[in-house]
Amino acid sequence: MTGGRGRSGDGGRRPPATLVALVVVLAAVMLVPVGYVVATVVEIGWAELAELVFRPRVGELLLNTVLLLLIGVPATIVLGVGGAWLVERTDLPGRRVFAVLLAAPLAIPAFVASYGWASAIPSIHGLGGGLLVAVLAYSPLVYLPVLATLRGLDPALEESARSLGDGSWAVFARVVLPQLRLAMLGGGLIVALHLLAEYGAFAFVRFDTFTTAIVVAYQSTFAGPAAASLGVVLTALCLLLLVAESSARGRGRYARVGSGSPHPAVPIRLGRATAPAIGALTALVLASTAVPLASVLRWLGAAESSAFADLGATVLQTALLGAGAAIGATLVAFPVAWLVGRFPGRRVRVLEAPYYVASSLPAIIVALALVTVTLRLVPALYQTVFTVMVAYVIVFLPRALVSLRAGIAQVPESLEEAARSLGVSPLVARLRVTVPLLVPSIAAGAALVALGAANELTATLLLAPTGTRTLATQFWSAASAVDYPGAAPYALLLILLSIPAVGLMFAQARGWRAR
Repeated sequence: MTGGRGRSGDGGRRPPATLVALVVVLAAVMLVPVGYVVATVVEIGWAELAELVFRPRVGELLLNTVLLLLIGVPATIVLGVGGAWLVERTDLPGRRVFAVLLAAPLAIPAFVASYGWASAIPSIHGLGGGLLVAVLAYSPLVYLPVLATLRGLDPALEESARSLGDGSWAVFARVVLPQLRLAMLGGGLIVALHLLAEYGAFAFVRFDTFTTAIVVAYQSTFAGPAAASLGVVLTALCLLLLVAESSARGRGRYARVGSGSPHPAVPIRLGRATAPAIGALTALVLASTAVPLASVLRWLGAAESSAFADLGATVLQTALLGAGAAIGATLVAFPVAWLVGRFPGRRVRVLEAPYYVASSLPAIIVALALVTVTLRLVPALYQTVFTVMVAYVIVFLPRALVSLRAGIAQVPESLEEAARSLGVSPLVARLRVTVPLLVPSIAAGAALVALGAANELTATLLLAPTGTRTLATQFWSAASAVDYPGAAPYALLLILLSIPAVGLMFAQARGWRAR
């Protein structure tokens, strides 16, 4: 919502030089994987690169990846927006229960969901299988931010539109939907980046994308030219996504002063649409949560006692790595989000782009880039926890950055100006006024990062110190050997470990109006 921002970056101010310098330095670190790909391509040479790129196999992978994006991202947006609107703005029976269940798939890693579907229906494969698993697994990444935004919208705007004769659909299209643009674009961008970089979920259903092909190529040749050329195409796709999202985002303001109308929105009566709405949401919940969970429990019942050995140490290591990644990503994302939120413009968007570019690359490319850099420049950091943390931050930073960016955009800058007018320094004003209002955004972003780190597979396998055992790597070791019962305990623990983080994110989304 517009209003309350006072002067902005579009009004002529320049960002502090120290802030810009910090963002540039961090961007340089984030671009290490991209530099690795570029350096590898230079070593290959343009002639050989052209032969590698312009071949039928690359065309097939490009078609698969583009179709995945063109169908998958809109599908997650439709499911996320539709589900959030039904539970937040209508008289849907059981909407509080559905509100929780629609966020539940986020607690099931995509590769675990794929494991569940593949073991339940072995014939599932290809684009259809990939879309089914990805859309069901990633739709909560759109649902939660949209739900939070709906909770924060002033219902008086919708009531005014209805008083002018607009029906429910017209109010949704003309009043509600434009206010959801940041949440939809941010969530859609995260989904798209996940689809570009996902490996495990698609490997289970035998769907080839650039990422699965790159992993196979790196496994066979470590850092061969074929894999590097595929990485170049994947990076180009990411750049196109970033340009499209940045253009669609625009320069609109969404902050407001005050809490708006003191009463909650009057639920819209669904009438004859009640039964279809309940049926659609029930089918979505069953497909996204019940099927994978049932498969995990079925295989868990067949697991031998040896499958439960060393679970405690594995959980502890997973939790520690996830917490470290969440702290690191939040610290790195904050200055970038502040720059974008307080000083928007084309130059700032250029500085923001590197933070998404590297994250779009498969985690295995990020890991191999860090392996190369550490071995050549700082051998002491090779296969250390520090290197693992750097990889996690690079891969999962958009989760923290998008959340923080949206939070800062919705905090009126005039609140800081009011505090400074009372004699408080700018730093103290931000710490006392702005940061407390950003706690929900910080918590949501940190939880998303921790979830991603706990579920990360390829980077952990390649970078972690010898002897490191996480739930994801142990699960993959068993599942890839078709030991489904042996993988089940780790799959269940991955789900259980994710539930508190998902609960926190859901609570923050539902509690937006309390801010």
